[in-house]
Amino acid sequence: MPKTATPAFSAMDLTARHPCTGELLSTVKFMVQTLAAAGELQRDLQRELTYDGLRAAEAKGSKGGRRPAVATTKTGDVRTAYPEGRSIAALARDHGVSRGAIRTAVADLLPDHIATEEEAPAPELPVTLDMPGKVADFLRATELEPAERAALDQGVTVRRGQGCTLRVTAVHAVHRQLLARCGHSTAPRAPRRSRPSARPAASTRTASAPSRRSDRDRSHR
Repeated sequence: MPKTATPAFSAMDLTARHPCTGELLSTVKFMVQTLAAAGELQRDLQRELTYDGLRAAEAKGSKGGRRPAVATTKTGDVRTAYPEGRSIAALARDHGVSRGAIRTAVADLLPDHIATEEEAPAPELPVTLDMPGKVADFLRATELEPAERAALDQGVTVRRGQGCTLRVTAVHAVHRQLLARCGHSTAPRAPRRSRPSARPAASTRTASAPSRRSDRDRSHR
């Protein structure tokens, strides 16, 4: 049993055992049993006080628990009276229920519920697509709408080998507009680097051919 962390018993070892028998000391057992009895007494007193408070509240006419809801037979009357101008507070007094119960009965008739149903559809969620770097450079050089320009400016450049791509996040409409702008045009291509050829040029081969023939003619003569 670990030592208690209470300052009043911080200097007392509740794990002390007899050196011969190995059992807890009688004083330690007494303190542990006393503390357990005190805790049980406190719990019982709290339960008794709670019951006394509930009985006193019932004697005064108040009842605990959830307030009653509108009766099924009265729900139609409440739903008919509310659209005619009867307030929620007045209906709650008439039927002996809370205002929340009246709001629950006429939930679909409340102004905020009607406004929610008439709201526009949910906005379109953005989509992230990778655009070739050359296409992005071409689009930046053209005239774009503010939304298209913002999508390109907020794009993230991703390196891929010797090239790169632009990761653009926008709604489908913006992606379609960007695709339409580069549909009939192509981005300028970088010039290819010329590699040195191991074979001699054609002009060199044709120029050296007559000289070889002349050497052969001289040897035959």
